[in-house]
Amino acid sequence: MQLHDIFPFPEERKTRCRVGRGAGSGLGCTAGKGHKGQNARSGGGVRPGFEGGQMPLQRRLPKHGFKNALFKVTYDVINLDSLLGAFEGKNNITLDDIYARGLARAGAPVKILSRGEISAPLTVEAHRFSRAAADKIRQAGGTVAELETGSRSRSA
Repeated sequence: MQLHDIFPFPEERKTRCRVGRGAGSGLGCTAGKGHKGQNARSGGGVRPGFEGGQMPLQRRLPKHGFKNALFKVTYDVINLDSLLGAFEGKNNITLDDIYARGLARAGAPVKILSRGEISAPLTVEAHRFSRAAADKIRQAGGTVAELETGSRSRSA
């Protein structure tokens, strides 16, 4: 038995449409393409966005601004309350711990936000901290370790 024999079962597979195989098939003669014209020819049809020679919509609309999506850095955000809930009784939280616990995607830059209260001193390691989150951690007697995001430039 092979993997392709398991599912879907042969009777559930849709058979391909065989066009141009005689009038009795229902798709003989013109093969369902009608009579003559651009779309009846082999390789016929128009490219996407073509409007019959009229100025296409994507060229009629103005383009504005500078798009630099290739270098945009998106952070996985974690609030203090969910961070403390995931690491009960632990006073040193590293980036590897955050990834291992599944609070952020592995390898993604992490930003800590300030929702929640902190009472015990805590050392937290992340790429970014909101100002309020960093203040809360420091006021509780903890330390904030801000890491570099890597080769890409930082943006909030």
